[in-house]
Amino acid sequence: MPNISLTLACGPYAHTEALASDAVRLEGIDLTFLPIESPPEIFTRMMANQAFDACEMSLSHYFRHRLSGDFPFVALPVFPLRKFRHSFIVINADSGVRVPQDLAGRRLGVMEYSQTAAVWIRGMLQDEYGVAAESILWFTGGVNQPGHPKVLQQKPDAPVSIEYIGDGRTLNQMLLDGELDAVIGARLPRALGHDPRIQRLFPDYRRVEQQYFRQTGIFPIMHAIVMREELYRQKPWVAESLYKGFEASARLAWDAMHDDGNTRLMLPWLAHDVEELKELCGGNPWRSGVEVNRHVLETLAGYLHRERFVPAPLNVDALFVPIVSVSE
Repeated sequence: MPNISLTLACGPYAHTEALASDAVRLEGIDLTFLPIESPPEIFTRMMANQAFDACEMSLSHYFRHRLSGDFPFVALPVFPLRKFRHSFIVINADSGVRVPQDLAGRRLGVMEYSQTAAVWIRGMLQDEYGVAAESILWFTGGVNQPGHPKVLQQKPDAPVSIEYIGDGRTLNQMLLDGELDAVIGARLPRALGHDPRIQRLFPDYRRVEQQYFRQTGIFPIMHAIVMREELYRQKPWVAESLYKGFEASARLAWDAMHDDGNTRLMLPWLAHDVEELKELCGGNPWRSGVEVNRHVLETLAGYLHRERFVPAPLNVDALFVPIVSVSE
């Protein structure tokens, strides 16, 4: 049987490089890998007109829209982006905010209230520091460039104050002007590192994030891989082939970091960082599959329910297609 052609849009990550370069070939598939730097561009194009056969997708968007039944995509338990987010809480020091509890009653900016990074940050603030989302005045809009994709916006069914700043303003400038006390989310305001007033809430964020992992076991998942549901129903084997390809590509990237001659990443202490990561996480934390990530997935699902983005608790098993080759 001849190969089928398939388009895949995803960020140009180290762990997808072998897929992009064709060093890893997908069984039964001639892959066109589309490396797109901007995740919102990928999400918007896929959600607006199914521009790709498969792509990287915001996990919170997928969970919410899949439950509503108006989302013609299914997810594979492949997670191309994970990131700790304590370092993405940026304050104006003139606001008087010094500790997380000071954020209650303040004015905070976020590009999208419903984005996965923001859901994780709000969940962490409530669980770890007792700061509820409802205690904050929220302002949404572009971080460093005005505007934001309307297709990605969703407000929860909760008593929370959310105001759009308009198409001509940025959260970065509002933070500089003192109109906002802090900005959170997936993008850092450009003023960080350029204006001494603009600082991280957690200056020693590496230590704080490592401690968070030790206490919770959570390495937050941001994105999953989705494919068109129609394609999956017609050719379910494509999901298996994609899964195996992502696994093989990630394995090559992980192994390359252990090469003592590796200078591609321009990190002089790479070997030390890798060993520290393995010691903290008990091995490679970039693992696919539902079961090995159940605690992380169910925590995010619980946050979405607590914030009333979804009306009922989510069954994470039902949100991912079954993959026979998963070794957990």
